[in-house]
Amino acid sequence: MKSQKVTFAGHSGDMLAARLDLPSGPVRAAAILAHCFTCSKDIAAARRISGRLAALGIAVLRFDFTGLGHSGGEFANTHFTSNVADLMLAAAFMEARGLPAQLLIGHSLGGAAVLKAAPDLPALRAVVSIGAPFDPGHVAHNFGGKLDEIRAHGRATVDLAGRSFEVRKEFLDDISAASLEQALPRLNAALLVLHAPRDATVGIDNAGRIFGAAKHPKSFVSLDGADHLLTREEDAEYAAEVIASWSRRFLDLAPEQATPDAPEGVVRVSEAEASGFRQDIVVAGRHQMIADEPVAMGGTDLGPSPYQLLAAALGACTTMTIRLYARRKGLPLAHVSCDVSHDRCHTEDCEECDKGNAKVDVFHRVIRLDGDMNDDQRASLLAIADKCPVHKTLHGQAIIRTDLEPLKETA
Repeated sequence: MKSQKVTFAGHSGDMLAARLDLPSGPVRAAAILAHCFTCSKDIAAARRISGRLAALGIAVLRFDFTGLGHSGGEFANTHFTSNVADLMLAAAFMEARGLPAQLLIGHSLGGAAVLKAAPDLPALRAVVSIGAPFDPGHVAHNFGGKLDEIRAHGRATVDLAGRSFEVRKEFLDDISAASLEQALPRLNAALLVLHAPRDATVGIDNAGRIFGAAKHPKSFVSLDGADHLLTREEDAEYAAEVIASWSRRFLDLAPEQATPDAPEGVVRVSEAEASGFRQDIVVAGRHQMIADEPVAMGGTDLGPSPYQLLAAALGACTTMTIRLYARRKGLPLAHVSCDVSHDRCHTEDCEECDKGNAKVDVFHRVIRLDGDMNDDQRASLLAIADKCPVHKTLHGQAIIRTDLEPLKETA
């Protein structure tokens, strides 16, 4: 993922700080991500969701609302309506760059903002709300005993997530008047509602009301065990995985073109976080997965290791080759499966290897063949397993050509 720092004017004319996360390959679609109440574009969950979408070829703009994060302006002068206005200006910014937003993602009050803005964005195809309140006025409970002071004196300083913010009566009046009841039936886009059942900030009943008011197509996924901010890495990863998988069904993704030197398309691998080993993998722009390392190796174990992926390639190619041979020969093979494990051993421990002290990689296959077949038929299927292309590649010599992509100027 390549991330560009960009700015655009917000509703008050102050410049809003943003990051435009771009895919390593061609841009296939565009999205906008709106952060949670008093948060910023740089919280871990926002970065992970944006990175997963960028790996799929989707350019994502995540920005700080007026008065928050690195954006200009005063938070005290903002409210829910101004957030919606900032969001609309973010969409206009993307449109001007030739990247009309097909996907909106909003977290908490940002989720309510995207639901409110969605009906006015004609290019939109899908909307995702994460822990969003059905009633924007719900956020007032965060102000606790300060509500009376705000109403009596017109303003008060409120401590939120360890920081102090000035909240004015105009903010309370605005969220009290705001409603999603009219916007939700007019989304004109597919809706995905993500919510944690134990969310202590925005109760799960909000998700039910949002889902009930929207029209189909709509989906609901429970983020079981997660907190409101998706602070656990595995919860942010799960949300990112669900959003990426679900949105592909509704977005108009530009296809990746095959080339003569890559007839099956490119397998694009991009690291998810520089601090770990997790990698986003997209195959020919159509299939997405992640790779990781075990915790003992410094990873997070949220995906298979590279050697496990290699073992999967060998196992899949083995069973495909056996099935193809059985079809051609008319053999009554009912089902085939293959277990593959990987290890390294010294060559003197491997009867089929040359003598020496070096270690070699050993892939152990256990093949199961079900069906009413005689011993000769089973033996022929076992023999054909060694003819699978991946098996030949691992036993033969593969040429790996490596080039360094030249640096490109960024806007």
